[in-house]
Amino acid sequence: MAPPAAQTTEYRAAKEACARAGLSTRDQLRVTGPDRVSFIQGMVTNDVEKLPVGQSCPVAMLTAKGAMVGDGRVVKLADELIIDTGATFGAAVNEFLNKYLISEEAEVVPAPDLAMVGLVGPEAARWAEALPSEAKVAVLPGLLGVGVDVLVKRASLEQVGAALAALPELSEATFEVLRVEAGVPKFGVDMTETTIPLEANLEKAIHYQKGCYIGQEVIARATYRGQMNKKLVGVLLGDAAPDKGAELTLAGKRVGRLTSVVRSEARQQNVALGYVQRDHLTPGTVLELGAAKVTVQALPF
Repeated sequence: MAPPAAQTTEYRAAKEACARAGLSTRDQLRVTGPDRVSFIQGMVTNDVEKLPVGQSCPVAMLTAKGAMVGDGRVVKLADELIIDTGATFGAAVNEFLNKYLISEEAEVVPAPDLAMVGLVGPEAARWAEALPSEAKVAVLPGLLGVGVDVLVKRASLEQVGAALAALPELSEATFEVLRVEAGVPKFGVDMTETTIPLEANLEKAIHYQKGCYIGQEVIARATYRGQMNKKLVGVLLGDAAPDKGAELTLAGKRVGRLTSVVRSEARQQNVALGYVQRDHLTPGTVLELGAAKVTVQALPF
């Protein structure tokens, strides 16, 4: 089934020029105090101490047993850190961080005064530069690996919206297509509390030479083994339209499951993200989805 014309227009803008993504529902936390950097350094998988002021890095947060609490980005500002995470997950991340905040001189609180605006496409940087300087807090690499995300003052959202009025706004459905095509996993959808970050291809969120952090031993053991038992891959589905969680099999044996399914503009067929056992990760491997044949695909699509 072809996507609606409006969705195709949004998609082309994101690929050829620039489109606006509604990321204002994402949650932000503010970390302040003289020990803010050293505290967060011991709580996330990436190196915050070496992060220059004004820049950001992707991170994951793990329990001592390696279970994911969430993922997101840390933005280092002159006198505070901002943690950007998925919509509705800010409370869980806040609770997790405060659980370990004992003797450090730091404070972690929600930051409802901030909001994220996504700009997707090759002209994104130019549009970000044109935004009112008094509204901007920081400019981050885009969640989808292209474009930029702009952290702004929530009180300035109307002003920012006016400055971006000429841009088409990506619907949730179109953003989902772009996300899946880019191979970007979403916590709560493609990742859960049982996911090991390496399974979800979150290597960019992990710094292997930094000091200790919560859950590091699990990451170290998994890295030492050299290969995960399963990994997130792309799957070409053709016209098959399975539900999330559908099982992939081979010769009657379960070898994987799907986590996100969309109709791909780039591939002109249905595609999915899913976890496949390590013996079947080679791109081009044909697996079974019920009566249909589907193909493992390297990410991004």
